[in-house]
Amino acid sequence: MKYQSIPLAERLRPTSLEQYIGQEHLIGENAVLRRAIESGRIPSMIFWGPPGVGKTTLASIISKQVKRQFYVLSAINSGVKEVREVFDRARMAPDTPVLFIDEIHRFSKSQQDSLLNAVEKGLVILIGATTENPSFEVISPLLSRCQVYVLKSLEKDDLDKLISNALPVLEEDYGKKIIIQEKEALMHISGGDARKLLNALELVVGMTYEANPDAETLNITNDVTTQYIQSNLLKYDRLGEMHYDIISAFIKSMRGSDPNAAVYYLARMIEAGEDPLFIARRMLILASEDIGNANPNALLLANTCFDAVNKIGFPESRIILSQTAIYLATSPKSNASYMAINSAQEVVRKTGNLSVPMHLRNAPTKLMKDIGYSDGYKYAHDYEGNFVEQEFLPREISGTRFYTPQNNPREREMQNSLRMRWKEKYGY
Repeated sequence: MKYQSIPLAERLRPTSLEQYIGQEHLIGENAVLRRAIESGRIPSMIFWGPPGVGKTTLASIISKQVKRQFYVLSAINSGVKEVREVFDRARMAPDTPVLFIDEIHRFSKSQQDSLLNAVEKGLVILIGATTENPSFEVISPLLSRCQVYVLKSLEKDDLDKLISNALPVLEEDYGKKIIIQEKEALMHISGGDARKLLNALELVVGMTYEANPDAETLNITNDVTTQYIQSNLLKYDRLGEMHYDIISAFIKSMRGSDPNAAVYYLARMIEAGEDPLFIARRMLILASEDIGNANPNALLLANTCFDAVNKIGFPESRIILSQTAIYLATSPKSNASYMAINSAQEVVRKTGNLSVPMHLRNAPTKLMKDIGYSDGYKYAHDYEGNFVEQEFLPREISGTRFYTPQNNPREREMQNSLRMRWKEKYGY
């Protein structure tokens, strides 16, 4: 057996477009990004996709393909100082270098601002990688100067190719024939993440060898894979490999009103080194989507949590996250607001741009008033109880109900108020 200190995923990292697996919609024949690479004229860009789909690798390949210097920074441990040092070196470069920033969403607004001028002037070609929606996490001026490319989780065929490529390397490491009798567990564990798949395969093969070093062949089955991976879950968590599974369990535990499970999965994420703002952001969404008007204070507390975590950071922010998670988990639940906007958007898509009733239209000019804009509008505050019945929806969908209060004390009160005001109009 040959001891290897370099992880399998790193040893198999592609160095050319021909070796690269997946993302055919971007780098397949005649795909938009491939054409840009082959032309040698690449824009600044943002790669958005889940972990392990090849964002860093693709950036490196692009720099080699266009024959540019390649600088790599991680937003986790780099700041404005490191960025400026790259800019100083870029000014001396014969051609515009490529600056790759991993996890660019973790850069603050001021840090992202420091990139803007260099990108505008063409000092560097920026390639940022993020697992978060760049519309929310990258400042608008920088985003507008970058082309956003979405990288997808790898497909089954892609994962098959990775396994096929890995087996000869592992067989040389262990000096034994390796037979993958069943792949389903490996595929499931990977979740479309190449790094996760290769880490899992390397671990399972290694532990199979340790269990029976004299065997002529190493046989990998679903049961073997599951057994060895489950015994090493915490290791994988710390590498952030179960990012999406754990956050999903966290959200569903709060939605299901289980504070104990919520705190457990919170602890899993903290121990794994998860970004506290990522956790706080998800709780902020849940406060509106799953609690809503059953307890409007939930949104206020979740927003306060986000602000506090942003100011304090780890380790102290774990207490704030725990308090908020427990509050959200034990709060009354309602997804009525979520269902209302879904229903309203569906109607908008079906009916298009219906005319706003004349009495509701803005009338900033005399001409608009003369042709009837705002004519007949009743100012609610002029009436008893600050309410007067009038039509607010387009004529074609008059009486359509989007918001249906759910069975909790606050929304029952809201329903009674709506019923009293609107009588039978909306069926409250």
